[in-house]
Amino acid sequence: MSSFDMRAYHDFIMSIFTTSRLFVQRYAGWLLFVLAALFAVLFLGKTWLQGPATPVLSVVQRDFVQTVVASGHVESPHRVELGAQVTGTVQRIPVSEGQTVTAGQTLIELESTELQAALRQAELAVTQAQAKLRQVHEVQAPVAEQAVRQALANQDAAKQALQRAQRLFDKGFIGQAALDESTRAESVAGAQLRSAQQQLRSANSGGSDLAVAESALSQAQAGADLARARLRYAKIQAPVSGTLIARSVEPGDVVQPGKVLMVLSPAGETQLVVQMDEKHLNLLKLGQVALASADAYAGQRFSASLAFINPGVDAQRGSVEVKLHVPQPPDYLKQDMTVSVDIEVGQRSQAVLVPTEAVHDLESTSPWVLKVMDGRATRTSVQLGLRTPALCEVLEGLTVGDWVIPTTAVSVLDHARVRAIPQFVTK
Repeated sequence: MSSFDMRAYHDFIMSIFTTSRLFVQRYAGWLLFVLAALFAVLFLGKTWLQGPATPVLSVVQRDFVQTVVASGHVESPHRVELGAQVTGTVQRIPVSEGQTVTAGQTLIELESTELQAALRQAELAVTQAQAKLRQVHEVQAPVAEQAVRQALANQDAAKQALQRAQRLFDKGFIGQAALDESTRAESVAGAQLRSAQQQLRSANSGGSDLAVAESALSQAQAGADLARARLRYAKIQAPVSGTLIARSVEPGDVVQPGKVLMVLSPAGETQLVVQMDEKHLNLLKLGQVALASADAYAGQRFSASLAFINPGVDAQRGSVEVKLHVPQPPDYLKQDMTVSVDIEVGQRSQAVLVPTEAVHDLESTSPWVLKVMDGRATRTSVQLGLRTPALCEVLEGLTVGDWVIPTTAVSVLDHARVRAIPQFVTK
């Protein structure tokens, strides 16, 4: 090739390069726009075909226990309200609120000077009545017995004198006046005998004098017993062992019958009193086991069992009161502590479970879920069994391994395309 040809070829190549560079410089922005638009079409087309990324939850199978959760407080089966039975001034209180006491221990002492004086007076009345009774037995009865013997002898003598007077009168040796005198003397002797016998009966067993003396003694002894009882009332004692959970009295207070001064929680059985939502009433049965924990010791749980279900429902609160027995209460458990209780109301072996957060219209008669089928959200009716706040047992409508959309994905509608993003949540 000649030098001319080489120069012509070089000029041709340079002209093509220059033309290309000018074209690129002039149309570079348009090229970038076309490439970006092409990428956007490809990306949005994929998104449109697959749907938006949506979190989904899995339907699983495992052993399942349904529990009902409620809160309440610790309470003894009964409490003893203690008060004074006599009016008096508080002299001493040897115990304090929260203290554990034993049966018979003195809790409150009242001023007792007047009561002690009343007891001494009553005891003196008893002594006097006893002396009167001894007098009947030791003096009055023997004297009456002696008077009867003497009256009987006088009557016999009067009868004999009357008989002699009658014989003398019949013979004419004495007049009518002498006979009348003998008759009168015999009548008087008979009356005296009857009087003496009556006095003897009165002094003996079953007689009025003895009955009066015995009645007076019984009355005096009753008065003494009353005085002793009133004196005992000056010391208010614990009727049973337990813990003092309330106190509303101080030394120097004047107390009267009927006022509650202390409240005693008896030792022994402990129970939990819980207000349960009435919608759970059909699930509750006596004997169901539960796990409870005091709010102050939330990490320490203890066993309990359902012992009582109130037959009435509180209409204002829509709740029913239940009581749980605690067979082995922990040492830290105290009266009126707030507790949380999980009552086991049902269990299933290898149940099909769906997360509760995926169920729509949970409390209605027709609950449903959005199940992912062939890349679309499909409304599916389900029949539920046992349930907890986290999981529900599925009787019909779902199988193990199905994916469901949580109710929080409010933008996902029935038949909408979705791109499932599994959420693995341990509950």
